[in-house]
Amino acid sequence: MRPLILLTNDDGIQAQGLQALFRNLQQLGEICVVAPDTERSAVGHAITLTAPIRVDPYQFPGSGATRAFACTGTPADCVKLAVKTLLPRKPDLVVSGINPGANTGLYVLYSGTVSAATEGMILGIPSIAVSLDTWENPDFDTAGNFAQRIAAQVLKSGLPRGTLLNVNVPAIPPSKICGTRLTRHGRAVYDEEFHKRSDPRGRVYYWMSGRKADISENPDTDTEALKAGFISVTPIHFDLTDEKHLHEFRSWEVFAEQNIHS
Repeated sequence: MRPLILLTNDDGIQAQGLQALFRNLQQLGEICVVAPDTERSAVGHAITLTAPIRVDPYQFPGSGATRAFACTGTPADCVKLAVKTLLPRKPDLVVSGINPGANTGLYVLYSGTVSAATEGMILGIPSIAVSLDTWENPDFDTAGNFAQRIAAQVLKSGLPRGTLLNVNVPAIPPSKICGTRLTRHGRAVYDEEFHKRSDPRGRVYYWMSGRKADISENPDTDTEALKAGFISVTPIHFDLTDEKHLHEFRSWEVFAEQNIHS
């Protein structure tokens, strides 16, 4: 039986990056696509609780997709619904992307692309998020080719339970890519601005914009790898406990109290 591969994203089912994934991965197994019906970028790991989630069959470009669905939910919703309801069996692999714009540093907390892969990981499925480090005129060929290579490796070798791979590809010609670097999750953040505007009725609203802060990090981080022309592959897991400072917090008086009602 051929591997079952679930493709998703946060840019919508019509996104070119998703189509590039499909073209490159269809030779690896049976492809199913469940993706948002419109863009759901930067929604993080949101799930839908207060509204119905609607799903419509979608004619995905090309051939080989036995099932494709456009979903009104978030990227995490798409993976949950696919695994629990829409697919004939549990997929062997989840791949999310290809996202235009890198998902590095602290931005992975906001990323719908990474969150879709995180949901696959939570459900016990080896999962990969793939992003391309540009928003302008993205060429997804190199990223799609590498996605196929890393997906084939994961299908062969698996991933540790509770770990996903976050892949970021520099937007440079293939001949200038220096190689692949196994990296750490960096601390890069965005400098955000809120632009105050008025609508035609005079009501004030705000529009957020921003750019990645230019900070210097250790050379083994995802951001620095991209700057140096390397494809960055970061193993990510989500144990957020601050182990380093647990002992310090134990010294607080509030934790020494035996009876909070006394």
